Amino acid sequence: MRARDRLAAVPSVAELIEVLAQGERWLAVNKPPRLSVHESNYTGPREQTLLRCLREQLGEKLHAIHRLDTATSGVLLLARDPAMAAELSQQFESRQVRKAYLGVVRGYAPDDSLVDHPLAGAEGKGPLREARTVVRRIAAVEFPWAIGAFPTARYSLVVAWPETGRYHQIRRHLKHLSHPLIGDVNYGRGEHNRAFRMQLAIHRLLLHAWRLHFTDPESGQPQAVVAPWDSEFQRIIERMTPIDWEAAAAEPDPAATRGDAVAADSEPTLR
Repeated sequence: MRARDRLAAVPSVAELIEVLAQGERWLAVNKPPRLSVHESNYTGPREQTLLRCLREQLGEKLHAIHRLDTATSGVLLLARDPAMAAELSQQFESRQVRKAYLGVVRGYAPDDSLVDHPLAGAEGKGPLREARTVVRRIAAVEFPWAIGAFPTARYSLVVAWPETGRYHQIRRHLKHLSHPLIGDVNYGRGEHNRAFRMQLAIHRLLLHAWRLHFTDPESGQPQAVVAPWDSEFQRIIERMTPIDWEAAAAEPDPAATRGDAVAADSEPTLR
């Protein structure tokens, strides 16, 4: 996508950010793709960020509790004051929060797998730290596109549950599985990304923060927030085999997913 096209795809402050759920001191929103949460050393200065859009929309300063990449869409939790931000952040740090992401990947991914593969920080800097992600294939599709040595191309819709929160964890773990995300310009495959742009007019990273479970610190009540995906994501989901969404949302049994990191699949399974 050309730079001017990327800018055109970013929501303007006139477009409303969808509020999915809220309490007196927190709220959860549906972050659009291609919109940074805030300015950082990695994104550089931007005219628009999610926090700036929300400040214009709601008239209040909000505190982002966790990260979503600029290219990723979906549930983002925010606090309305620093004290609530600290309480919610503690839930993330103590791994009380559960997150589920939807992604479209190259090849037929395994039905269920645990990727237990340590990761360094951004740009490979810093020490290796433990990182675990459970991945489940919930649907698949085969297109009559000749890519490389294969006459067709296969893709999977997966749910990923990150147990830790490392930099680009899901994207890097799916690459480790040899099933990189479609639209991932850092860890994916250019020929597949181009096919989705040309054949389906899908120009985004196909990673969506689908579900978020946490506890409201004030009421003590569990909260389950679900974010709908955008039209580009819907375009590929409609091509997939019938999806049992209830089964897809069922969290994996931790006892059944212990073990070593899954080995990368052999190349013939990836077309």
